[in-house]
Amino acid sequence: MTHVHDVQSPTAAGRSADAAAPTPLLPAATAVALAETALTRAGLSVEDAGEVARALTETSLRGIDTHGLRLLPQYLDELADDIATARPTIRTLRDSGAAVMLDADGALGVVAGLAAARIAAERARSHGVAAVGVRNSNHFGAASVYSRHLAQEGMVGIVTTSAASRVAPFSGTEPLYGTNPLSFAAAVEDDEFTLDMATSQVCFGEIKERRKHGRALDPGWATDAEGRPATDPEQAYALSPLGGYKGQGLAMVATLFGALLTGSPADWELEHIGASTPGRSRGIGHMIVCLDPAAFAGRQDFATGLAGMLDTTRATRPGADAEQPVQVPGDPQRRIADRRTELGIPLDPHTASAFAALAAEQGVAWPEVSA
Repeated sequence: MTHVHDVQSPTAAGRSADAAAPTPLLPAATAVALAETALTRAGLSVEDAGEVARALTETSLRGIDTHGLRLLPQYLDELADDIATARPTIRTLRDSGAAVMLDADGALGVVAGLAAARIAAERARSHGVAAVGVRNSNHFGAASVYSRHLAQEGMVGIVTTSAASRVAPFSGTEPLYGTNPLSFAAAVEDDEFTLDMATSQVCFGEIKERRKHGRALDPGWATDAEGRPATDPEQAYALSPLGGYKGQGLAMVATLFGALLTGSPADWELEHIGASTPGRSRGIGHMIVCLDPAAFAGRQDFATGLAGMLDTTRATRPGADAEQPVQVPGDPQRRIADRRTELGIPLDPHTASAFAALAAEQGVAWPEVSA
């Protein structure tokens, strides 16, 4: 949540992707153009297609590859199979001013999530706080897409979503909860705090990647069918919660907000992306919460406090064995984004093949393979 809720740290994810130098390196503008055209051809409006294309590209720019451009082929399949609705009619089911409940009509999750974020920002300006729930939606990628949208509007954003079960409860064997992300974001001038984390040790996409390449899992990532620690990716049956029982508790919080409050199916009742029944929405629920600092400490005091917190944290003396300075959530992604904006976005072979096909269809020159 997608989700910067990869189990692998964002820093490590970006480092491994760039160090392996997957080729080609796709310029962000080209990625947006290819994705936007493909989504428009799949039936989305130009406006919605542009939003989804930019969201996926920005996510990959920030090094969150599992929830970026890699998802485009899956989203196109869901549109083709009528799992996702290309031209949804997003309806308001309940509206009490500061609280709004939406039915997404099976929209792509990015379309529904950004619609909810816009409403949340608007209502928070009027009420100081706002919460927008969404039901009848689909996979919405990285939760930070929506929390950062609110942060860039001068707000504090809190975002979560339901997700199909992958994670066993602490001491349990059966997958019950999704990798349920929690994302919090706030910004000041040209600086930003962005926490986007899974409530599992790692996202399932990393397990699939390890299976493809025959690489062992890190200890503590997953368990086998008997609940024993598994490092063989072929034996991985359930993901492990982040921090044991604490991660299980956070996953349950995400389910409470994303599923129960929105009247959506629980995680264990959802179909997995890529294995869903054609012709019907996956029924995912999202929750977007927005707070306006003007209603609390005041915008200026909040901005001063946020800047002080970020600067003080970064200025902390690192440990003797530390390989890098102390960071705040969002710092690794910002550095990766700077590098990839300059050099291009590295693509795994499957995603590169999909985008090369889109480029050929659209008559767009495909970047040369880099050494």
